[in-house]
Amino acid sequence: MRRLLIPMAIVCLCGLATTIGTTRAIPRQASLSGHADIVNAQGQKIGTATIHPSGSGTRIEVEVSQLPPGTHGIHIHTVGKCEGPAFASAGTHFNPTSKKHGKDNPDGPHSGDLLNIEVGADGTGKASLLDANATLGEGPNSLFHEGGSALVIHEKADDYKTDPSGNSGARIACGVIQAGGH
Repeated sequence: MRRLLIPMAIVCLCGLATTIGTTRAIPRQASLSGHADIVNAQGQKIGTATIHPSGSGTRIEVEVSQLPPGTHGIHIHTVGKCEGPAFASAGTHFNPTSKKHGKDNPDGPHSGDLLNIEVGADGTGKASLLDANATLGEGPNSLFHEGGSALVIHEKADDYKTDPSGNSGARIACGVIQAGGH
C-alpha cells in the first residue's frame, strides 16, 4: 500500500507547483489595492478611503465624518505625509505629467485631480471617485511612487479650472495612501 501512496503524493505536489506557477503569472497591478486613514487637523481619524484599480483608472471610495457641511475639493498630493494642522507636508498635487489644475482647464488636469465630495448637514460624506490618470502599479503615474502620496480634503469646493488647486482653500483633512487592503 505504501508504494501506491508515494506516486500519488508526487502527482499532488506536481499539481501544486503548477498552480503556484500560474498564480505568480497574474499581472502585479491586478492584485494591488490601497487604503488611507483620513485624519483631521488634530490628528483624529475621521474617515477612510479604499483604492482599487478600475478598468479606466483608479477608483477611490471615501467615507468621512466630522467635516463642515458643504462641497469640498479632494485631491491626491505628491508626498505620503499628513502632519497637521495645515498638512503642508503632503506637498503639491500629484502631477507627473506637468499639467495645469482642473478637468475644465484646457491645459489640465493634474493626475491627482478628483471631483468634489459633498458633506451633509450631519458632517458625513461618502463618494466614489475615479482618477483616470493615476495607477497603482509601476511607472510615473503610480500612487505608490517613492515618497508616497496622500489624499487631501480642502475647506472649499474645487472650481475645476484655477491653477494650482481650484481655489479650494485650506487643507482640512489628510490620509496617507498605503498599499494593501484595510
